[in-house]
Amino acid sequence: QVQLVESGGGLVQAGGSLRLSCAASGRTFSNYDMGWFRQAPGKEREFVARISRSGGNTYYADSTKGRFAISRDNAKNTVYLQMNSLKPEDTAVYYCVADRGVVLSTREGEYDYWGQGTQVTVSS
Repeated sequence: QVQLVESGGGLVQAGGSLRLSCAASGRTFSNYDMGWFRQAPGKEREFVARISRSGGNTYYADSTKGRFAISRDNAKNTVYLQMNSLKPEDTAVYYCVADRGVVLSTREGEYDYWGQGTQVTVSS
């Protein structure tokens, strides 16, 4: 089992920045690819970003590319999501996820562990 706990969400004005953190515990953190999903009110959950277990490879949804950056610190068992130039449409609950597999996937069913989520609200 892997436990994931997100933090860093909050209310920010459009154009602002936030950094989300996700602390992992339970199993060897570096054995998992990590990622972020989000779910806006009334919408399906969607993929945001993913990072390989070494941190050497990252992948982003088109809607976040160039504005968001995912990173990880394996020594601290933590993954981050730096969000810049935030827009009202980025408002959502953001979930940290872990994948035992190595194949890149944007499908939520492919991820093995999920955090409880953290709310991000971007005001216009």
